[in-house]
Amino acid sequence: MGRTKLALAPRRGRPRKFTVPARPVTLTLPEHIIRALAAVDNDLSRAVVRLAQPEVAKQPHPPAELATFGPRSVIVVNPTRTLERYPGVMLVHLPDGRALISFDQSMTLAGLELMIADALEDRALPPGDRGVLEAVGAILRTARRSPDTTLAQRNIIVVESKRRTRTRRTA
Repeated sequence: MGRTKLALAPRRGRPRKFTVPARPVTLTLPEHIIRALAAVDNDLSRAVVRLAQPEVAKQPHPPAELATFGPRSVIVVNPTRTLERYPGVMLVHLPDGRALISFDQSMTLAGLELMIADALEDRALPPGDRGVLEAVGAILRTARRSPDTTLAQRNIIVVESKRRTRTRRTA
């Protein structure tokens, strides 16, 4: 597996609009399309990105990677049942098909690394899950060993619906 690059250094100048590399482009669009985009978001570039997200979600992603915005990064993963199975771990699914790893109070970063190491010793671990766990382990290990980064466990707010979605029965 390739090396994970931790690009956490602060940048000078204007803050980034997007969490991934971007470049300016010039578009000539009909007025009615500009009005339609403005209805999605007043910032036309964000409107274009929002409308293109379903296509982006169809493209394959690395098993796990850092999503960086400013000096902070979070690990985003391809969802895996192996991670969701462990007590204290919950995946928060994102619109692009990936997920954030969240924890309850019982799970620590050290506990997560130990859990990953133990899971990787299991020969019955599905190959897709193995790739995700190896990538997450590599990100954590690289960040922990780097003098330029720190690992911090944060809480996120998860709003859960009390209503269950109905499943359609066929007769």
